Amino acid sequence: MSDPVEIAENTESQEEDLGPEPNSLDEVINGIGAKVRLMRTRKGHSLQQLANVADVSAAAIHKIERNGMVPTITTLMKLAAALNRPVSYFISEDEESDKPAVHTTPENRRSVFTTIPGLELQSVSGPYGRFFLAAAYAEAQAGSESGPGRTKHPGEELVYLLEGELCFEFDDETVTLLPGDSVHFRGDLTHRWHNPRSKPAKAVWMALRPI
Repeated sequence: MSDPVEIAENTESQEEDLGPEPNSLDEVINGIGAKVRLMRTRKGHSLQQLANVADVSAAAIHKIERNGMVPTITTLMKLAAALNRPVSYFISEDEESDKPAVHTTPENRRSVFTTIPGLELQSVSGPYGRFFLAAAYAEAQAGSESGPGRTKHPGEELVYLLEGELCFEFDDETVTLLPGDSVHFRGDLTHRWHNPRSKPAKAVWMALRPI
């Protein structure tokens, strides 16, 4: 995995949060299918491609997206893993999802889930669903990397380095970012990144996903 912004925001509830009110339960359930379809199309997956990754039949996914079926927790966990989102994303209500402008301060940044070891992310953008652009304050520990191999995906990425150093490897060139540098590239260009220094690198990391 190389795009750390296309990752799910960790929206685990506080202990006092008892979840949605009973009169909003139907709305939450009906929203599951829309969120599955949204994330599937943003990743550029067909129904069959998602079915292959998630080990869930394409027919079942089609029914879930059309609200013709309520997924079991096992099915939802499989879909969430395949779409790189926490299960809570599909069943929680986002109070800011309908706001045209979202103000984020350092104190209320949400942690963003990523499977990349040594990478910590905090969201500085609005929630998925309403906005096409995702952005995070990223801190990559010394020696961290996106993975041993290069990857590609739909959309674009833009990285602006604040501190440290990051190296990006593309098809035929390597770009080294120093503080104040940025790199902007299409996701369909095969790529990987790593931090070559013995100290963390800090950056603003943005990703634009197709509808």
